[in-house]
Amino acid sequence: MKVIVKDDYEKMSKEAANMIKEEINKKPNIVLGLATGSTPVGMYKELIRMHKEEGLDFSKVTTFNLDEYVGLDENHPNSYHYFMKDIFFNHVNINMDNTFIPNGKAEDLERHCKEYDKLIEKKGGIDVQILGIGENGHIAFNEPDKELNVGTSVVNLTQSTIEANSRFFDSIDEVPTKAISMGIGTIMKAKKIILLANGKRKSEVIKKLLKGDKITTYLPASMLLLHSDVTVIVDKEAYNG
Repeated sequence: MKVIVKDDYEKMSKEAANMIKEEINKKPNIVLGLATGSTPVGMYKELIRMHKEEGLDFSKVTTFNLDEYVGLDENHPNSYHYFMKDIFFNHVNINMDNTFIPNGKAEDLERHCKEYDKLIEKKGGIDVQILGIGENGHIAFNEPDKELNVGTSVVNLTQSTIEANSRFFDSIDEVPTKAISMGIGTIMKAKKIILLANGKRKSEVIKKLLKGDKITTYLPASMLLLHSDVTVIVDKEAYNG
């Protein structure tokens, strides 16, 4: 596990964007795994700048998102479909037919989850997966529990995650309690993983992850210790607390 510490959020975001740029230049038809939330926004903004000012080409890129809330229509302003279009897709030359996000309104959610994993395999697997990390150690929406799902599945969100995500909604009562999430096995199949974390709030969980010599389902991010190519990019606040 490689660790890169940057002075602040902006430099951390640029580092992540530069890594993605290098991977796209090496393989223009790359398959990227993308994350939502506040942490990767700076990286997306830098990728947009690279596209507009440096000609970074997304026309052959395929993307798969980690998760989506169950019950939210893709046009709902708090859905991850809306987030990705608003923050990133609408500002680069990506082919929307090559962007995939779980459907939180699918009629048969269980079948949809299995088809999502099959589609990832059909596209050749994820080359680079971007991850954030929750304060409780979750990656995607794989919450601490006695068991973790291997494949993409419907998960119940913990109270701490619901509370953390309530800042995006008008009230905590509006936050969905379930989500579709890539499973740990799906994430671990990615050829390369980049995990981003910033701010003091993430320092405790980053400390646990980086000093860890054991894996536990109660710290889902600890599973990354088994992966052969993980880069953790953090700012000084997340690294030092």
